[in-house]
Amino acid sequence: MKPIEADPALFARWEGAVAFRLFGDAAVPTLTVPEQIAARIGDRILDGRLPPGAPIGEQEAADEFQVSRGPVREAIRILEREGLATILARRGAIVTALSADELREIFEIRVALFDTVARTVAASRPPELIAVLRSGVARLEALAEGAADGDAYAETTYRLLIITARFCGNQRLQRMLAALSLQTLRYSKLGLQAADRRKRSAKLWRQALTALERGDAERLIVLSRQRIAESGEEAARRLATSGARR
Repeated sequence: MKPIEADPALFARWEGAVAFRLFGDAAVPTLTVPEQIAARIGDRILDGRLPPGAPIGEQEAADEFQVSRGPVREAIRILEREGLATILARRGAIVTALSADELREIFEIRVALFDTVARTVAASRPPELIAVLRSGVARLEALAEGAADGDAYAETTYRLLIITARFCGNQRLQRMLAALSLQTLRYSKLGLQAADRRKRSAKLWRQALTALERGDAERLIVLSRQRIAESGEEAARRLATSGARR
C-alpha cells in the first residue's frame, strides 16, 4: 500500500469548506431571513466583536438588516437555541456569558459524540482523512509556538474535528457535533491562550493521529478525551480565577 503523506493543498481545500458560523453547511440562498440574521450576529459573537453580556438590540438589528423586528426576534431565538444568546425577561437579549457549568455540560456531550466518530474512522482509516490530519497537525504544531496564536490554534482544532466528523458517514452526528463544537469554540479559545497549553494539545493531536494510522480506536478515544478534558479544565480555571470575559 502506498504510504499516506501530508497534503497541504488537500488540507487547504477541506479547511476552506469549514465555516465558523451557524448553518455553515447550508447555502445562503436556502436559509430563511431569521437564519441569515442569526448567522451574521453569531459571527460577531464567535469572533469576539460581541463579548459575553453584550446586549443584542432588536431595533438596532432590524435597522441594520432592514427588516421588521419579527425576523430579528426569531433570529435571537435561534441564537438562544444554539447557546449564544440569553433572553432576559423585560431586559431583552444578551450574549450568553461563559460559565463553568455550561462548559462542563457541553464538553461532556462533545466527548461522547466524538467517541463514536473516533471508533468509525479508526475502523476505516480513510487515506484522505489521514492526509488532511497530517497537514493539520503540522499546522497545530507551528501555531503552538506562536505567542499570540491561541485563537488561530483553537479555530484549527475546530476545523480538524469537523473534518474528521465528515468522514464518519453519519450526517446527523456530524451536524450535532458541529453545532456543539461551535458552542465550545469560545471556551476552546480561552483554554488554549497559553503557549504551553497549545504545545500539550498539539502533542496529544500528534499521538492521536498515530493511533488513527494504526487503527487503534481505544487509544484514539483515550487521547481525544484527554485533549478535550484538559482544554476544558484550563478554560474553567481561567474563568474561576480571573472572571475572564470574551
